[in-house]
Amino acid sequence: MVADARVLYVVACGGYPAAELPAFVEATQVAGWDVCVVATPAALGFLDVERLAELTGHPVRSHYKRPGEPDVLPPADAFVVAPATFNTINKIAAGISDTLALGLLNEAIGGGRPMVMAPYPNSALAGHPAFAASLESLRGWGVRLVFGRPGDPRGGVDQPGRESTVFPWAELIAAVSELG
Repeated sequence: MVADARVLYVVACGGYPAAELPAFVEATQVAGWDVCVVATPAALGFLDVERLAELTGHPVRSHYKRPGEPDVLPPADAFVVAPATFNTINKIAAGISDTLALGLLNEAIGGGRPMVMAPYPNSALAGHPAFAASLESLRGWGVRLVFGRPGDPRGGVDQPGRESTVFPWAELIAAVSELG
């Protein structure tokens, strides 16, 4: 936790890059952000929740709180979605808020909060017409999209259609630095 820092919510979706969040969290903290991690239910299987809570000084949230319970996270100034899955991107574009992560992201868009997303679908899902339309909607709403580049040797090993894409951590750090 960084005293008097702007608050960055990092929303993790289910994908192997989510396992690499600790280094991203540390980099954004060095840049002066107080980081909170919110996970989709699918992301929980990829995250080291205890390590992220230790790094941030905040619990990792994945479910809505009960009515009347205090909010354990400070309000966000900006959002990063990494990795942003096909499912999450399409649900946000449709205004669906059936998880805490989606609800927070939809509120952020509606409230004009800055947001950066790193889409990470496989090639078959990336070719789906709904995905292109969702990306166009997000761009039109002011969401900055950051894409990976070819070359990740893990890509394609265990999933047909998986892009061999290096996840854009460095580009995300640069985008966050431009937020504040």
